[in-house]
Amino acid sequence: MATEIVLPQWSMGMADGMIVRWLKHEGDTVAEGEPLVEVEAAKVTSEVEAEVSGVLARILVAEGETVPVRTPLCLIGSASEVRANVEVLTEPVESATVASAPGSPAASSQLTVQVTPVARRMAKEHGIDLSQVRGSGPGGRIVTEDVQRAIDEAARPLLPATAPAEVQVIPAARRLAKDHGIDLGQVRGSGPGGRITVEDVQRVIAAAAQPATPAPPALPAEQVIPLTGMRGTIARRMQQSLQTAAQVTLVTEVDVSALVQLREDLKQQFALTYTDLVIKAVADALKEHPRLNAWIEGEQIQLVQAIHIGVAVALDEGLIVPVVRNADRRSLGEIAQETQRLAMRAREGTLAREEVMGSTFSVTNLGMYGIDAFTPIVNPPEIAILGVGRINEKLMRVPRGAEWRHVMTLSLTFDHRVVDGAPAAAFLQSVGKRLEDPAEMSM
Repeated sequence: MATEIVLPQWSMGMADGMIVRWLKHEGDTVAEGEPLVEVEAAKVTSEVEAEVSGVLARILVAEGETVPVRTPLCLIGSASEVRANVEVLTEPVESATVASAPGSPAASSQLTVQVTPVARRMAKEHGIDLSQVRGSGPGGRIVTEDVQRAIDEAARPLLPATAPAEVQVIPAARRLAKDHGIDLGQVRGSGPGGRITVEDVQRVIAAAAQPATPAPPALPAEQVIPLTGMRGTIARRMQQSLQTAAQVTLVTEVDVSALVQLREDLKQQFALTYTDLVIKAVADALKEHPRLNAWIEGEQIQLVQAIHIGVAVALDEGLIVPVVRNADRRSLGEIAQETQRLAMRAREGTLAREEVMGSTFSVTNLGMYGIDAFTPIVNPPEIAILGVGRINEKLMRVPRGAEWRHVMTLSLTFDHRVVDGAPAAAFLQSVGKRLEDPAEMSM
């Protein structure tokens, strides 16, 4: 009996995934643990592996489709089952009417052959006439490989005389090249084994943007950006967050003059950012206010003992939130080193699945863009997120009169279903005190 391979739920907040690329074709032999398909979920591309050994009998979800978790992606059966055409299907095989081969006695008659659902969808997406496709499956059934051959034949006149050798391309570089119409065959990779990185594609884009002679500026062309991939994931998660959570935002100002001086003193030792200092303050405050370090799923609240801080990183194609794990047990230097490493991997598109999942609280900083205060949206299944604004100089009253001080604005958004206003305000106050007097954090 064939075995269903379903889309796993890699984290509590994962609701669906998009099929990026099938690594195996129908009829291929697969081994247990061998990668079958690349799936984009939680803004990171991961591989789904075969749970059993056998033959890939049927692909049930086409590339580019987004499906909920636990959806069957494919069927794996034994070689004998496939030869005998004994397969367990989740949907019936459809039929198509195709013309007989020219010159045959029944050239004007028509025959009905079977077409797999995935092959039919694939043909429709690429404008392939199934009547011109010859099936290679049992009984002349048209399978995905037959449609793919027809697609390749239709595109052959557009291909160069010699196809470039296939090289490895990181997902972010592939998306960037696609967005800018860059032919990856003309890009020379500088990564390990010739892998094409984001920087390689950016160099080609920059070179193409420098014409030999100045040209008059052209009117911008209309552009349609589909809500798919990372952008689609962000859209769904943000809409889900606003529709399901009772979100409230509290705003406060903090005198961070001592924090500014501390950063000046420590940045000579290591690359320390204000975000790193906020992460440390938040992690320490969460130990005193555990109600904010929690997940909500349905009608249940799960208080989490480990403190894992998600840090928003802005990319061209959207926002991604890698995770600083056990932030409360790390020194400022360790936090700075980890955030730098995660940000670099995020921009390269090489983050692993476990590096973007499992956060218990998130921090997002828009201060570098000149933003004072804003209303961040909670990252489900978390119940709170802290927004960090820019540092301004303000004239403030002090015991000696008045003096100019450095002031930072903090915006805490929380789910009022889980936490009331007073406990949330107490947590925000606790974070503010640590930023006002950061001596203990530097130890």
